[in-house]
Amino acid sequence: MARRHLLADLGGTNTRLALADDGRLLLDTLRRYRNDDFASFESVVSAFLADLSPGPVEAICAGVAGPVLGETAQLTNHPWRVDAARLREVTGAGPVHLMNDLQAQGYGLDDLPPDTVRTVFPGQPAAPGAPRLVLNLGTGCNVAVIHSRPEGLFIPPAESGHSALPHATGRLGALFDHLRGVQSHMPMETAISGPGLTNTHAFLTGADLSPTAIATAAAQGDPAALDTLALFAEALGLIAGNFALHHLPAGGLHLTGSLAPVIAPHLPASAFHARFTARGPYTDIVRAIPVRLVTCDTLPLLGCARYLRQVTAG
Repeated sequence: MARRHLLADLGGTNTRLALADDGRLLLDTLRRYRNDDFASFESVVSAFLADLSPGPVEAICAGVAGPVLGETAQLTNHPWRVDAARLREVTGAGPVHLMNDLQAQGYGLDDLPPDTVRTVFPGQPAAPGAPRLVLNLGTGCNVAVIHSRPEGLFIPPAESGHSALPHATGRLGALFDHLRGVQSHMPMETAISGPGLTNTHAFLTGADLSPTAIATAAAQGDPAALDTLALFAEALGLIAGNFALHHLPAGGLHLTGSLAPVIAPHLPASAFHARFTARGPYTDIVRAIPVRLVTCDTLPLLGCARYLRQVTAG
């Protein structure tokens, strides 16, 4: 009999739930819920189980957009607090695994459909099992580094999007100084995220536009919106290059999140790669790192499924 698992992807606005049998995602069970329609994550889980009546759930894995400490997690952009003990009470499940949503994305990389990965900069082939890096661009930003080990993948947690912006000169330096007025500790996600795109456009033009409006204007050839994307790409290159030196992801930098498909087409003609690779004696090392766009919407759920396969096999 198949072992039934519950998978969850908790974002700041929406939560997606799905089932897996023996650690294999069942796409036809995928459901999306608005967080504001529910008092707690446990109430979402209860609604999902009432809807599908899947029978006993053996284990749960949830990727949470926020820090995870032991058996609890706090969403960064929503008041929900997730508690593994409460989930066991609600579902009757045994193991409940909570991880940061970027860890979940990292675990899903090896299960991506081929048509959801596109090369932006080819770099050089790496040895099998080389480290890889996921950089998510959405409501916030964060990274996860993926290490391949004989026993499976190892992906440590991180909250890198809340570390401080690096030093910069010229327009980038002026932008970063401007962002101090947005958040005094100047986290990186004030520049490279959906709100970061809005912040960049406001710095350049004084206009307060949503990321969607900026992307639409750029697609229509609006010079101000195109300039915003160009400066955003330059900031992304500088910050991503720093991450590359932190983790040496010879296996590739993978851009994910809702903003990644918007910015990726503009990267080759921008200053992104020049900023990314300008690393003094390490320039050739960073230049060899492939940069790829990932557009798979179910990546965190695929990662939760793989994680459960890995821990079950172990």
